[in-house]
Amino acid sequence: MKIRRALISVSDKTGVAAFARVLERQGVDIISTGGTADLLRKEKIPVREISSFTAFPEVLDGRVKTLHPRVHGGLLYRRGDAKHEAEARQCGFDPIDLVVVNLYPFEATVAKPNVKPAEAIENIDIGGPSMIRSAAKNYESVTVVVDPADYDAVLENIRDNKGETTLKLRERLAIKAFVRTADYDRAISSFLNKEQATDASFSLSLPLAMRLRYGENPHQIAALYGDFDKYFEKLHGKELSFNNILDISAATNLIAEFEEPTVAILKHTNPCGVGSDADLRKAWNKAFATDKQAPFGGIIVCNRPLTEPLAKVVSEIFSEVIIAPDFEIEARAILQKKKNLRLIRLLTPAKDARPTTDLRSVCGGVLVQDADVDGEMKPKAVTKKKPTKMELNAMLFGWRVVKHVKSNAIVYAKSDRTLGIGAGQMSRIDASRIAIWKANEAGLSLKGSAIASDAFFPFPDGLIAAAEAGATCAIQPGGSIRDKEVIAAANERKMAMIFTGARHFRH
Repeated sequence: MKIRRALISVSDKTGVAAFARVLERQGVDIISTGGTADLLRKEKIPVREISSFTAFPEVLDGRVKTLHPRVHGGLLYRRGDAKHEAEARQCGFDPIDLVVVNLYPFEATVAKPNVKPAEAIENIDIGGPSMIRSAAKNYESVTVVVDPADYDAVLENIRDNKGETTLKLRERLAIKAFVRTADYDRAISSFLNKEQATDASFSLSLPLAMRLRYGENPHQIAALYGDFDKYFEKLHGKELSFNNILDISAATNLIAEFEEPTVAILKHTNPCGVGSDADLRKAWNKAFATDKQAPFGGIIVCNRPLTEPLAKVVSEIFSEVIIAPDFEIEARAILQKKKNLRLIRLLTPAKDARPTTDLRSVCGGVLVQDADVDGEMKPKAVTKKKPTKMELNAMLFGWRVVKHVKSNAIVYAKSDRTLGIGAGQMSRIDASRIAIWKANEAGLSLKGSAIASDAFFPFPDGLIAAAEAGATCAIQPGGSIRDKEVIAAANERKMAMIFTGARHFRH
């Protein structure tokens, strides 16, 4: 199918001028629209406006320009079918052999904070998906390109086949086109469903990123979908496992809480220790001191380029994964001596990598919720004793960590480090006891510490245990029917307590 006529209309204009120039040199008649036509003319590439091809003006602020029988007839009629050929001649349908279209940036628009529905709706492309689907349906005769990354492959295919494209290429591009329009429609319906709170169904489509050797356990088949490699780059080590990827995501979510230089250690997605210091080696010492046993085979993450002094000390223990925005040359040389250690470079700020939606499989369906990302917190002191600045900083440090610990969760902290962490217990008092025990095992004093709880204290016993362990202040959501009893217990022990009004259950 020799390419004689192309319709080019793109929102993302990356590489389109160079692509069109090659087509023009091969004698291809180029039809275009609006901004794309302006760009091509500026590049001195001959182009026909769509309105001259359809003999109908662009109207309604450009909403109607390619929705025309001459466009869709030229795309859809079957070449070589006598009846179609005759009807095409009768209706004046000139064949369009190549469609190059990418769509209005709806996904980018709705990703912006506080986007208004009217702005989102104005970025819903109508003509583009229609042309893509018409061209893709007739892929036996028509080539459709929806991704600038395919320009070179199409030009190479044309060059190698005397101006034609192969059926194999057209079929692959058609499948990609239908996937793109499906994803686009899904993004629109998901946004509108969320904004208007309708009873529409939920759907999700993600590209295959990698097949995994197995899942959480060897008997489970698993794969990763999405654009994981947009955020993470493996620099060294074995292939990533299902559990590695879960841990990498958990570590990234945790480190995103901290602006100051910070090192965190995790095991099975639970924080083992977190420390902050301008010197990353000292930050590590604080994090590692919290629990010197659990980090074996764990995950290490920091929010600054990993230095040589830090590399020397972390290389002394066995770790599965180390994540950092970058690695100093000397640090990388030290760590790469461990062939099984995965080194992961975080390609974006950790905050940008955090998911916005949380999905959970359940019997008979899927639970969908917004990710647990804090807005601006407005802490409220509820005790007679108000926290000192140091106590407030300690409480806020613990609060940033406890939201990433499995419930029931308790964290004892200072302003720059964790001291004891109790995770995943059936009762809050047990979580507190475990955190105290872990601190004692590590030889860390809880005197003058802050206790952070992911949910309210249902009884005063958890708070009393914290006071007896040495904590002088507490931070918790509040909201229990026994809040007055808990506040009274704090007042009796001259503790400061803050209610956040926000809960951080992590089941």
